[in-house]
Amino acid sequence: MTQEKRQNLYVYNGGFLTKGRVRRIVELAGYDIKIGAPGDGDLVGVWGHSPTAPRGEAVAAKRNAPILRVEDSFLRSVGLGRDGAPPIGLNIDRRGVHFDPATESDLELILAEEPLDDTALLNRARAGIEMLKSGHLSKYNAFDPALPVPEPGYVLVIDQSRKDASVTASGADSNTFREMLFYAQTEFPNAQILIKSHPETAAGHRKGYFTKKDTNARIALADDNLSPWALLEGAIAVYTVSSQLGFEAILAGHKPVVFGQPFYMGWGLTDDRKPLQRRQRNLTRAQLFAAAMILYPTWYDPFHDRLCSFEEAAATLTAAAQAWRDDYQGWVAADMRLWKRKTLQDFFGRPKPVTFLRGPKASHNAHAKNRRLMRWASTGAQDAVLLEDGFLRSRGLGADLIAPLSLVLDDQGIYYDATRPSRLETLLNAAADLSEHERARAAALIERITEARLSKYNLTAKPLPDLPKGRRILVPGQVEDDASVIHGSSEVNTNLALLEIVRKANPAAVILYKPHPDVEAGLRPGAVAHAAELADVVLTGTDPIDAIDAVDEVWTMTSLLGFEALLRGKKVTCLGTPFYAGWGLTDDRAMPEPRRQARLDLAALVHGTLITYPRYRDPVTGLPCPVEVIVDRIENNDLPKHSIFNRSLAKLQGMFASYAFLWR
Repeated sequence: MTQEKRQNLYVYNGGFLTKGRVRRIVELAGYDIKIGAPGDGDLVGVWGHSPTAPRGEAVAAKRNAPILRVEDSFLRSVGLGRDGAPPIGLNIDRRGVHFDPATESDLELILAEEPLDDTALLNRARAGIEMLKSGHLSKYNAFDPALPVPEPGYVLVIDQSRKDASVTASGADSNTFREMLFYAQTEFPNAQILIKSHPETAAGHRKGYFTKKDTNARIALADDNLSPWALLEGAIAVYTVSSQLGFEAILAGHKPVVFGQPFYMGWGLTDDRKPLQRRQRNLTRAQLFAAAMILYPTWYDPFHDRLCSFEEAAATLTAAAQAWRDDYQGWVAADMRLWKRKTLQDFFGRPKPVTFLRGPKASHNAHAKNRRLMRWASTGAQDAVLLEDGFLRSRGLGADLIAPLSLVLDDQGIYYDATRPSRLETLLNAAADLSEHERARAAALIERITEARLSKYNLTAKPLPDLPKGRRILVPGQVEDDASVIHGSSEVNTNLALLEIVRKANPAAVILYKPHPDVEAGLRPGAVAHAAELADVVLTGTDPIDAIDAVDEVWTMTSLLGFEALLRGKKVTCLGTPFYAGWGLTDDRAMPEPRRQARLDLAALVHGTLITYPRYRDPVTGLPCPVEVIVDRIENNDLPKHSIFNRSLAKLQGMFASYAFLWR
């Protein structure tokens, strides 16, 4: 929660001064951080019930100053705070701290007194719960949802850091944890017991209350690298003292047994073994979520340096978590051109730097060091994850060595190769089941992209010439040796053949032919010597969005411009099998692909293609980011400037492409 009037906040914990993200969020929330002695109207800031909190508490008591308690939000970061990961949000509380039942915190007051009956708010809450589930988001997120969890049917017992403030505030100790384990075994005598350790315990920072000495044939410790959501899905019951995972258990559909007094107990959603009498209200899961995740925290947008909504913060954390999960094993990049290596290191080099190798050494090194192997998609390799530019790529051509803002990783194939499955195809086959929130996000993205007039390359272009009246058809030219043509358009695979077919099928139409930018630039093959004999107008150097807006329909082999036309409500006829064909949105003249079973609307196609499938990297902060940040950067031209060196090197690359050793 934020305030309008700014106040001085006097602090006695160095973290408020040295941890830049914490300080910035507090400042944006309306507090000016100071050191010294508070005066009338000033506040004292302390970090929860940390070891340094008594300093501030003593000053506040002496000066009769109110205390502002600050804590991490319930979605925090990918890595641990103790490892230096900055938070995505803070809980800033004027009354108490959420985990301490000795006082009524701002959160408890919201839960106890706010109506929490606004339809829009509760719809946001339900969508937010689904965001956490689908994105496998928790407070800390350095875990891999792809790793298998134990067979379902176990009782999940949640461990915590020894003497954590949330434990001691509940009046709990090691005996409480022993009691909890005893009851879990007694109340479920025939079930396996799975103890989930705290991430800080697994990382070696702090001890927990359970160790391997507590395991036996019936009791096991869970690997911390497993997804909490996957563990909750397989559990038949959940036992906790005061862990946040108990809150997530509620969201997952459980009624956890609670031996402490955390913020989420006492509202009719938990089995409370230590009741708190002042909490008598019954809430729904959506109401609990709305209070704890939407109304209470202060969320931060690192890309625009501003406060933001829960949904924006969750999208930011989803992008960061997905990047970590892709990259935590480390990558070996095989046979990558020299100019691409910095971009790949920027995208994929955290937490482990990318290793660049050539030839057989690459796969041998990846296997020996248990790293993932990536190759550029044009290799068509079967032994690696394939890499390719994304669909909102840059402001400038790849052939001019302009670094991409988006890339796709595909562990099944690659989106433009219709001869084999791809990760995008798998996503789209499942996209018919999108939630309302996901559909709304895709619809908003379509509106943003179309209003901003964005395309893949976003080149500066000259205006359209005067066009003849009539039924206009846009025919986008392509690079004829491009892999999307080779693997996606076997029968019609040249620009000349494309133009001939379109003219024959539409003799009275006004045909506008737009050569591909790389072909126009002389960097790639595909020129049509006598295009003007088949087309009424040849659009050279024009904006593809202007061209789409000026026509009634688009005929293409596999051009991305067909997808961009779909975004703008145009009819699209495909003579090949691009990724957007075969889902019921296009007029498909090529052999149908039987793998594409789903019937999609445009929102489902866009969600899979632009939100879920690519990886985006913000060129300003260097962080993994949601697609909406890239739309902002391109629209506002908030991008690094490129020197003439790019163009010169691109020309040299074209001249000396046969000398592979220069570029690999």
